[in-house]
Amino acid sequence: MQGPILGKSEIQRSMTTQPIGRTFGTVPALFGGQKSLYEKLRILSDAAKYDVACTSSGTSRRGDGNGIGSCEEAGICHSFSADGRCISLLKILFTNECIYDCKYCINRASNDVERTSFTPEEVCRLTMEFYRRNYIEGLFLSSGIWKSPNETMEQIVTTLWKLRNEFHFQGYIHVKAIPGADERLIARAGFLADRMSVNLELPTAEGLRQLAPHKSRKNILTPMRLVQNGMSENRQEIQLYRSAPKFVPAGQSTQMIIGATPETDFQIMRVAESLYQKFDLKRVFYSAFVHVNEDKALPAAGEQGPPLLREHRLYQADWLLRYYGFRAEELLDEQQPNFNVLLDPKCNWALKHLEYFPVEVNQADYFTLLRVPGIGYKSAERIVKARRMGSLSFEDLKKMGVVLKRALYFLTCNGKMFGQVRIEEDYITRNLLQTKESLPDSVRNMNYRQLSLFDDVNFREINRMDGSLGCLAVLDESELKEKVAG
Repeated sequence: MQGPILGKSEIQRSMTTQPIGRTFGTVPALFGGQKSLYEKLRILSDAAKYDVACTSSGTSRRGDGNGIGSCEEAGICHSFSADGRCISLLKILFTNECIYDCKYCINRASNDVERTSFTPEEVCRLTMEFYRRNYIEGLFLSSGIWKSPNETMEQIVTTLWKLRNEFHFQGYIHVKAIPGADERLIARAGFLADRMSVNLELPTAEGLRQLAPHKSRKNILTPMRLVQNGMSENRQEIQLYRSAPKFVPAGQSTQMIIGATPETDFQIMRVAESLYQKFDLKRVFYSAFVHVNEDKALPAAGEQGPPLLREHRLYQADWLLRYYGFRAEELLDEQQPNFNVLLDPKCNWALKHLEYFPVEVNQADYFTLLRVPGIGYKSAERIVKARRMGSLSFEDLKKMGVVLKRALYFLTCNGKMFGQVRIEEDYITRNLLQTKESLPDSVRNMNYRQLSLFDDVNFREINRMDGSLGCLAVLDESELKEKVAG
């Protein structure tokens, strides 16, 4: 059970509580010591909301009984989204000071925004206090670039070391590796964090040159390769020595901003596919461009807001790449470089390849079933297991979780189609369009809003909709928008 919602005064009182009898000195002036911890939390949690490369799945490291927190795949206190991933992370920036002037970023050097920074002790204290109140199960820590990449990464590593060794926190930690930082600092962070990520920022090097001239693709890919090699070496070490420390056990991820530059969906999916193949990434996150700065190099601010439906289609296609065996060139090509806004990528592919259908559900192999709209990877597994006991009917498929309103146009059971269904593109397209697609609220209503640490309304409605939800948790916007493509 999550605790009651805290108001401003209660959060301020909790920030003055010493967690384990430890006394903190005065915050140095260079870290914005004139601001209270509550004010810093307000500023730096809000500044982190545009970073969506945040998820805590993929690790099962247990606590040793001597510290606080654990990192079980299905831990006791975790809140999960519908697809099983944790959403209760304290998501903050270490600092919103930045020496770079990326044109799309709210924290760019030329922007007149309120600046502040945490100290390592303050991040530790916040994490422990929110964890003790059962509002979070882990920490997501990113940062602007203060002074230099090395200076910033050193502060982050110090924070992680204190959190693990002085505060004995054994919960989940996701940290951003700073491009351009010394390899030794990134390696040290890798042994302290569960997941690391390096933001690709934009899909192509040309887009990066236009909107983030202080950054280079080489500096971004270098720490990615370092983390990949470190994970590979660590796996071999663990096979030889069970007690060897784990290096980034939950893998690495990245993020791309969508809509700030003119790349097509085909280009974006090819970049994502290449990252999965060459860098062994766990996830590629797609962030719809939010217009927060006025700059002639950026797209003009429109009435429709961020391209959330496009972002949603990219997530659906990304799921097809990772779990369904599709390739980018199967979903799109130079002649059709963007996804259909009316149909999900899997249905759109099936309509363009009707020569593969209908599929006989009692005979098709697992990988063929995965390509049928309405059949997810779990449903395909159930079908393969169940048909060993006897032939399956359409009613059986419905009980197994198959979405028949999409699948019935592409399947036969014992050689028979469902009713008077015809294998014709126009006929199937008309019927699929009449069947309303289940889109996330943020996409269906075309609005953009991310919960902050200080929201104190509508939590009952959100809890009923998404299950157990930590009321001070910071939700990853993309996690709530992504759905299984099946």
